[in-house]
Amino acid sequence: MDNIYIFIDALTRYQYLQNAMIAGVLVGIICGVIGCFIILRGMALMGDAISHAVLPGVVIAYILGFSFFIGAVITGLLTALGIGYVAQNSKIKDDSAIGILFTAAFALGVVMITGIRGTGVDLWHILFGNVLAVSRADLWMILGIGLFVLITVASFYKQLLVSTFDPTMAKAIGLPTKAIHYGLMLLLSLVTVASLKTVGIVLVVAMLITPGATAYLLTDRLPTMIGLAALFGVFSSIVGVYFSYIYDVATGASIVLVASLLFAISFFFSPKHGLITLKWRSYATSEQK
Repeated sequence: MDNIYIFIDALTRYQYLQNAMIAGVLVGIICGVIGCFIILRGMALMGDAISHAVLPGVVIAYILGFSFFIGAVITGLLTALGIGYVAQNSKIKDDSAIGILFTAAFALGVVMITGIRGTGVDLWHILFGNVLAVSRADLWMILGIGLFVLITVASFYKQLLVSTFDPTMAKAIGLPTKAIHYGLMLLLSLVTVASLKTVGIVLVVAMLITPGATAYLLTDRLPTMIGLAALFGVFSSIVGVYFSYIYDVATGASIVLVASLLFAISFFFSPKHGLITLKWRSYATSEQK
């Protein structure tokens, strides 16, 4: 309990910790919401690809002196388009195209980072995040991205719902499924950019997938799944920042570990799909017979 009081006291005193907490909550919400659609559409690997592929765009933005937001979004979308182009114009399947292009983009970004080390610019924090260094300007950017993502999802919820669960029907009724797909890629790129300072490029895919996967094991209804995923993302961020501050460990990794623990609990004990729950139910049924 003493540690909790220490953390709350620090939270009321230090602006950087307040910024970290707000940023973590915002990122937890938008990652949870978008992550649900990524999981249901079987695009987890694409999420990994986009999150890693933004690295060279971030580096180029720093070199040229403009917002890394622009560079990251451009390279994220170019990677998504490139993956689709390679898969449609060769014998290479989607998963192979994803593996080739995202590793190539990520490797290019790492080479570019090592090439500018002598300039005094340090971009390694982009890989692993540093939520305790989030500035007020970063918070406004994350808030702006978050509002845009949430408003877009709410506005096109029905289209996303139909194209996610029944793409054949979506085409039959005239929905632009390709446009919806690439629109989701745009939102994914934006969420990745918003998450750079909190969990970094390497761990952002965990925040995109893990809260949504945890919620998926607990409910069969999409609105409930979205709400639970956002809740788990927020909880992971708050507890992760707490452990990071109290025990002086990496914040991004701490947030992801909390999210992973929630998934493990859901995996074993969820009422409908939990491994131990199912075994116990099977055992109780056999005992009654």
